[in-house]
Amino acid sequence: MASVSQQSWTRKEICRVLSLEERQLRSWEKQGLISSSDNYAFSDLLTLRTLNSLREQKIPLRQIRRTFRSLQDRLGQQPSDVKIFTEGKRIGVQFSGQRIEPTTGQLFFDFDTSAPSKTRAFTPRHEPQRNREQADFWFQKGLELEQNNAPVEDAIEAYVKAIELNPNAAGALVNLGTIYFHKRDWAKSEQYYRAAVEADPNYALAHYNLGNLYDERSDPDHAYAHYHAALRIHPQYADAHYNLALLHSGQGDMMKALSHWQTYLKIDPSSQWAQIARREIDKIKQSTVVSNPKPVLLRS
Repeated sequence: MASVSQQSWTRKEICRVLSLEERQLRSWEKQGLISSSDNYAFSDLLTLRTLNSLREQKIPLRQIRRTFRSLQDRLGQQPSDVKIFTEGKRIGVQFSGQRIEPTTGQLFFDFDTSAPSKTRAFTPRHEPQRNREQADFWFQKGLELEQNNAPVEDAIEAYVKAIELNPNAAGALVNLGTIYFHKRDWAKSEQYYRAAVEADPNYALAHYNLGNLYDERSDPDHAYAHYHAALRIHPQYADAHYNLALLHSGQGDMMKALSHWQTYLKIDPSSQWAQIARREIDKIKQSTVVSNPKPVLLRS
């Protein structure tokens, strides 16, 4: 059985799993926040998830870069080794049982200015924040169980616990939907995918997976709707273009299929799927070429 540390994802796969644009990944690589690679380990997946979360919270890139550098220089830790959280625009880490500001090494304290002689105490975390942290733990546990090829029931249990703690845990909802998709339990798969969309309407992966579900159930209208929803959120979603090309081709709309094949190739020109796209483009072009008749020569 392969361990989590032995798992790897290609660039395309890591972008698909995290619903990232390739250009965003390249930007973080150029900034030195993640090492440039063609294959990413589980620790890289965790780092990228953290980066994505900080970006969505609009934490300045300079502050993220300073935090990551301090983690390595001051604490000797990688971003994937610690729990990173935010309080307002401050970034902190959970390290050795303490909440630390990595750029200064100071603990997160709650200062009572009305009574300066009192002993300083840790800021109590509100229940929703504790729940989100515990939900994230169970989500990560579910990922690890899946990557370790553990019994699927164990992964389901972990994701369910994450959702119980945080009903808006869109990642756990999507992963549960995918588990039931592979079990061909369409009703439960749809239930969890739809819950993920309700929790996060801008979650491109949830829309894309719903498109796959409806396509599998021979419901092209709903499949189109959710693939296009994914593209409105993430226009460079290569797999959505690919599947739309297949759908349009199956419906006989070759010009729309051609458009999506061509867009797919611009985004992903070098994968094994790109070879299929090129073949389909050639077939469409050959079938739509109208031969020009030879001119008739008239005698005077």
